[in-house]
Amino acid sequence: MSLKDYIAERKAIRTPLVMTHVVCGYPSFEDNMKELEIMNAHGVDFVELQFPFSEPSADGPLFVKANQESVDSGTTVAQCFDFMAEVTKRFDFKVLMMGYYNTCFKMGHDNFIKRLKEAGGCGYILPDLPIEEADELHALSKQADLTPVILMTPTNTDARLAQLGAASQDLVYCVARKGVTGSKTEMNQEVITFLERCRQATDVALGVGFGVSAKEDIDFIAEYGDIAIIGTAALKAWEVGREEGLHRFFESLGL
Repeated sequence: MSLKDYIAERKAIRTPLVMTHVVCGYPSFEDNMKELEIMNAHGVDFVELQFPFSEPSADGPLFVKANQESVDSGTTVAQCFDFMAEVTKRFDFKVLMMGYYNTCFKMGHDNFIKRLKEAGGCGYILPDLPIEEADELHALSKQADLTPVILMTPTNTDARLAQLGAASQDLVYCVARKGVTGSKTEMNQEVITFLERCRQATDVALGVGFGVSAKEDIDFIAEYGDIAIIGTAALKAWEVGREEGLHRFFESLGL
């Protein structure tokens, strides 16, 4: 099933869909699997598996810490792909690789796409790769039926959003506010206007992330977007209360 068809099928059941996030190897792969079991139990539709990197420029303090501790513990790209393969065999939600272009560059585009496909991933998010430099990677992705998830931000002009929209397929990641991940976003008229601009630029599903942490955020995205992307808030819940804390967090979202 194509990612576009998967999104349409899941949206027939509920809206918005939910995407969550796990930093591979933090605090451990065993903990990652426990987190994913809970996410699966609460019906998430997508999970980003973040391949840790020493300079995660789009991430806020908690994810920077998680990335660095995972790197320091010796987590490798090969381990992340092996873990992804285990996850995609075990769960029904779709899995995206999230990381930074350095990982892909060091592997080589062909090898990156090959490993991602073999591991059962449906696509990837590389927030530091401009579309002007992504032609080869995107062409290889299309051949492999993998989705490159492009980011749209509030600072993009309408002309730039149109360029990003033309290069997108299946879904885009709408960054709800300026800055890095982690802090709360006020879901207000400013965000509505931004999402309306994104809608005009593309007809693919709109994933909305950065600061999504409460049921009212989910309800807001149900009205103006398609996929609620939850990252830091879930990791905070795990840090504070581990399994029970993460269960309570998803219950508070109505999941």
